[in-house]
Amino acid sequence: MALAGTFAHAALSYWTGVFPRVCLHVARWRRLARRIPDPVLRRLALEALAKRGNIEGAAAFAAFAPRGRRAEVTRAVSSFQAAYNFLDILGEQPSADPVADGRRLHEALLYALTPPGEAGGGPGEEGDPPSTPLDWYEHHPQHEDGGYLLNVLNSCRSAVAGLPSYQTVAPAAQAAAARIVAFQSLNLSESQGNHEALEQWAREASPPGAGLQWWETAAAAGSSLGVYALIAAASEPQLDAAEVAALEYAYFPWIGGLHSLLDNLIDKREDEAAGHRSLVEYYGPQRAAQRMRWLAVEAMRVAQELPHNRRHLVILAAMIGNYLSTPEAHSPELEPVSESVLATVGALQKPTMLVFKLRRLPTHLRNAIGYRRTGAHDHAPPSLDSFR
Repeated sequence: MALAGTFAHAALSYWTGVFPRVCLHVARWRRLARRIPDPVLRRLALEALAKRGNIEGAAAFAAFAPRGRRAEVTRAVSSFQAAYNFLDILGEQPSADPVADGRRLHEALLYALTPPGEAGGGPGEEGDPPSTPLDWYEHHPQHEDGGYLLNVLNSCRSAVAGLPSYQTVAPAAQAAAARIVAFQSLNLSESQGNHEALEQWAREASPPGAGLQWWETAAAAGSSLGVYALIAAASEPQLDAAEVAALEYAYFPWIGGLHSLLDNLIDKREDEAAGHRSLVEYYGPQRAAQRMRWLAVEAMRVAQELPHNRRHLVILAAMIGNYLSTPEAHSPELEPVSESVLATVGALQKPTMLVFKLRRLPTHLRNAIGYRRTGAHDHAPPSLDSFR
């Protein structure tokens, strides 16, 4: 009953106070993206914003923020995810040095988490947040974005600066962003190289005694959920260091690892077609269901142990429901994995699956009647297709 009440309260807060703000932010960024001088960067920025489901998913954390801080948390997390979407798609483009390009591009995320006026380190090579803008496009073929990326990053910076406990979470949030930088620079596609460097880095980053495979640690490093949990926690006055440490441990590696692997699972065919490696492939055909169920059980366990545990259990159930309510999750190939993970959700399984299936219904109806009008995505109800 308590979980059901938390779920209902979060849904009401999200749809009435968070989602409308996300729509306004995305509309503003789309207007800015259309003014990007370079045609390639303009097209990629608009493609990144079209993946707005994960921006909406990031904003779900704001539903648990105090009402007076909800706008700042919404802007911070949605800005960070919008930047991550754009940087991710840029890092997939051909470049002379994909590792250097991916690293410098994604170092922008460290800058996003450094409030204006805060002293920072150098270019973030050792995980220190840069205090001034860098040439994020230094190793990239295109450069002229008309200030688009900096605008999105500054939106996040100014928002986190207004949170009462941000200084308490900043080191942990920046450490999570540094792991994203490492993952994104080393997670090369088939045309860019191999995963040897990523494997070595992940083995060194795995928490001792956790029993994780290297690709499970790597997946956790690429997840942005830990950043959002910390930003949301920063909206609470007098946040203590013990809660920050508990959040950091829960989201890296357990909740973040499950999150990224579910994303890989659902995008498996799309990644194969694009020549991108899927981390779930390392399981082989027999082990994915068993290992991902184990990860889900561990994620539920650490979420249960957190302060304010019900909000994290609801977020976790929503994340699982979001991915596993997709048609891709119930293909013959993926059904065993989906069923094994869904079984860990417990009482929240039915309501979360129902919510996300209903949420996708308008998209399915439009597809069924051949809804293909140019520019329709600008006006259509957004989907929650991913939560990366």
